[in-house]
This record gives sequence, C-alpha cells and structure tokens, in this order.
Amino acid sequence: MDIKLNTERLKGFVDEKDFVKVSGQVEKAHDLLERRKGKGSEFTGWLDLPSKTADRDLDEYLKIGQAVRKDSDCLVSIGIGGSYVGIRASLEFLAAEQKLPVHYAGHNLSAGYLHQLLLKLRDQRVTLVVISKSGTTTEPALAFRILKKFMEEKYSGAELKKRIICITDPEEGALRSIAQNAGYRTFPINPDVGGRFSILTPVGLLPLAIAGIDVRALIQGAREAQKHCSVMDLKKNMAYRYAAARYFLYQQAKKIEVMSTFNQRLVFIAEWWKQLFGESEGKDGKGIFPASLNFTADLHSLGQLLQEGERNMFETFLLTDDPGQKLLIPEDDENLDNFNCVAGKDLNFVNQCAYEATAQAHVEGKVPNMTIHLPRFDARTLGQLYYFFEKSVAISGYLWDVNPFNQPGVEAYKRKMFALLGRR
Repeated sequence: MDIKLNTERLKGFVDEKDFVKVSGQVEKAHDLLERRKGKGSEFTGWLDLPSKTADRDLDEYLKIGQAVRKDSDCLVSIGIGGSYVGIRASLEFLAAEQKLPVHYAGHNLSAGYLHQLLLKLRDQRVTLVVISKSGTTTEPALAFRILKKFMEEKYSGAELKKRIICITDPEEGALRSIAQNAGYRTFPINPDVGGRFSILTPVGLLPLAIAGIDVRALIQGAREAQKHCSVMDLKKNMAYRYAAARYFLYQQAKKIEVMSTFNQRLVFIAEWWKQLFGESEGKDGKGIFPASLNFTADLHSLGQLLQEGERNMFETFLLTDDPGQKLLIPEDDENLDNFNCVAGKDLNFVNQCAYEATAQAHVEGKVPNMTIHLPRFDARTLGQLYYFFEKSVAISGYLWDVNPFNQPGVEAYKRKMFALLGRR
C-alpha cells in the first residue's frame, strides 16, 4: 500500500511497548470483525466489497457516465450524510480528473441555496441522481420533490426518464416506488453496507463515474488496502496501528482528534472522516470527538487554542507528498516583505515547512500528533485511503465495545422534527 502512517511524534504518549500491550485486544477485535461475530456484523458488507466488486459493473458505470456526459452540461447529486459527503470529497480530491460539473442538493434545508441552484440549472442540460435508501429522509426527499418538479417542467417522456437516476433500496421503500411508477433507472444500495461506508458502492461509484472519475482505479486502490489491512500485525497494518494509537490517547483523556490538512483538496476528505468516526464511535457515553482544521488558514484562527488551550486533544495530519501543481515564487527587487529568501522556490516548499513547523510546535505544546502521508492525488490513492479509514474505525469500535455500524442517536432529532412537522 502506498499511503504511510508516521507515529514518531506520539513518543512519550504512545510508544512501541504500548502497541505490544494492546495487540491482544486488537487481535480479538480483528477476529470479531473478520469472522463477522461482532456487534453490527450484519452491516459488514464493506469489508470485502473491493474484492467482490465486479469489473463488469465498473465498466457499466463508466459506460453510463460517458453517455450522460455526452447529453448533459451538469449532474445534480441529491443526498445527505454518506450519500453526499463522500462524493463531494472524492471530486475535490480528484479535481484534475473531473469532466462534468456536479451540483449538490438534499444536504441542507436552505431555501436560498436551492433557489440559487435552480437558477443555475435553468439553461443547463441536467441529469439528476438521487440517493436514498428509504426515500423518506427529510432533506433529500424534499430536495427531490422540488427538483423532480423542475425536471418535469423541463423534460418529458423518454427524455425525462433517462435524466433521473435513483440509487435506493433494491426491494422496497418510497424512492423505489417512485422510480418504478415513473420508469426511472435504478441502482441498488447494498443492504449490508451502512451509509457512511457506502462510497465504494453504487452510491459513490455511479455519480463519480458520471463525473468522469476512473472508478476502476479507485476500486483497485481499495483492493490493495483490503489486502494490506487484513494482516494481524500492528507493525505492518497501518489501519490497526492508527486505531491502537487513538485508543491509548483516549485513555489519556485526549478526547478530541483534530484532523489538520494543508491542501484545499483534502478539506472534504476530513469532512467525510468526521462522519465516519463520529457516527461509528460516538455511543454508549464513549467516543473521540472528530474535528478538522484547514491549515494554514486556521493557524490564524484556532492555532492559539491548539498550541496553548486545554490539553484534551491530539492531532492527525493528512498530507499529500506530491500536490501535482508547482508554482514558483518570484524575486522582488525591493524585497520589502523580506521573502526573497524563498524566491525561485515552489510554493509547496513553503507549505511543507509550515507543516513541519506546526507539527513540531504542537508536540512541544503537549499535543501529540501523527501524520498520514498520501503519495499523490489520484483515484488509486483515494481508494486506499477510504478503506484504511473504514477498517480503522471498525477496529476502534470493537476496542471500545461499541457497535461501530449503527447510529441510534441520529433518530432522536428526527422523531422530534417529524412531530413538529405533523408527519406520521
């Protein structure tokens, strides 16, 4: 596997003897997960999903994507949670590969946002993908109502049918009924894969293929990570090492994990990570609070708190070693800002120095940190990263004896909102 985990800056907080000490517990978690004997095992279809994903299905997604791009100016992706953030994170990470603009709906209840989107779409050739297992989740359901009416006023007959694609439960639910009644194309949501683990299912693969992403490379990366992360060895298996490090830090009252990035293309990867870890671990009165910062901007807003605030947090840096683009800093004859010291150097060199300085300053300020190194911005790397995090959080959940695959607390606000809406 190409991605690397550096835990050197955890020394004094988590040492090699600690990894040895916890290896028995990790092995127990590993066995529960691999044998599908742990809590929530009915939702572990993601575990061997990369190796079970058929190449013919990937070819079909790519063929559909090519056809949609030929007849469309943009794609609208309707979804929330795992049906939204993974797609957006992937497209921002793989911005150089994207061939079709993608707009998002159904991830908020803002009338202003949706109004502006409808104005943008007015003169566009639009294809719409709606993603919902049930079809009754408030945000995407209402967005689909509004956008479906827009599409029905814009298109009719066979043209309308080909421009609306539904990804939903394979057998039942409101969205499946809507699609069957109207004749829209449908693709199944895997019943044994929860929403936050769904980026490598049709939920993520089809919209990404439509946008022009090489989903074959994405799955290839995930297959490589699946093989790497199946080994019960804390020195070799980075997913288990990451989970074990977090477990020890939590025991030292480090109850907030800050994921810090130094590239705009990684910001939504951190958003996807927040949902994955927050929903998976946060139950039974347990869980590390996942937060994210976008450096260097946030060094000028929250850097003070991180450096000298309450020592209840640790940090995980997410870096891409080869950002892809170079931008040389020019020399200035007057040099009033005194930055001719970096004239002729790539701006990425300065960004790298900012990371090194930040990591060192924070660890000296008693904020232990580790770094996940990504080699480059490509689909294969992204597939590895997604699987790495999924395997990590599953092991984390079992280390804390919680079900990492359910989210009962999410329903609490829904019940109260439905009561206020008069919805039965």
